[in-house]
Amino acid sequence: MKIEATHLADCFIVHDTVFADDRGYFFESFHEHKFNNATGLNVHFVQDNQSRSVKGVLRGLHFQWGDAAQAKLVRVLEGAVLDIAVDIRKGSPTFGQHVALELTADNKKQLFVPRGFAHGFVVLSNVATFFYKCDNVYNKAAEGGLMFNDPALNIDWKLPASELILSDKDKQNPNLAAVMEQLNQY
Repeated sequence: MKIEATHLADCFIVHDTVFADDRGYFFESFHEHKFNNATGLNVHFVQDNQSRSVKGVLRGLHFQWGDAAQAKLVRVLEGAVLDIAVDIRKGSPTFGQHVALELTADNKKQLFVPRGFAHGFVVLSNVATFFYKCDNVYNKAAEGGLMFNDPALNIDWKLPASELILSDKDKQNPNLAAVMEQLNQY
């Protein structure tokens, strides 16, 4: 396991050692002790989630508030996505900044998204299966969203807006300024 820091504190790219031969491949996708030692964090995952989506589906940008905040370790099992993590930690020097990373079944990269970040992805391939571990259970009462196309975020989703498919709920997500007002309540 190789851990690569991003420009956002506590947000890491995980590169796993893949053992491949003519039979296929094997890799250890997560090892808590190795991960915590390499990152200096103390993360314990309690929930796994998986989704399957078609090209153009954009899920996000989502987060959990307060005590229900979640750190996530995300990866792609099939296909390709552009994964986005946005720092929305109040007082963070990188507040409002994001990291974008293409995750594919072939590159086997993973992104660790710490608590206090909004997260989302768009499917670049015909179909993608997305898998992620969470360090806190989902709490519907604490869920939040951030507008995917807020000009203040300046995210290039790599697909034209006409090809994006969002849920009705995600179409209603507020911009960063409105999220900042909500953050001030905590």
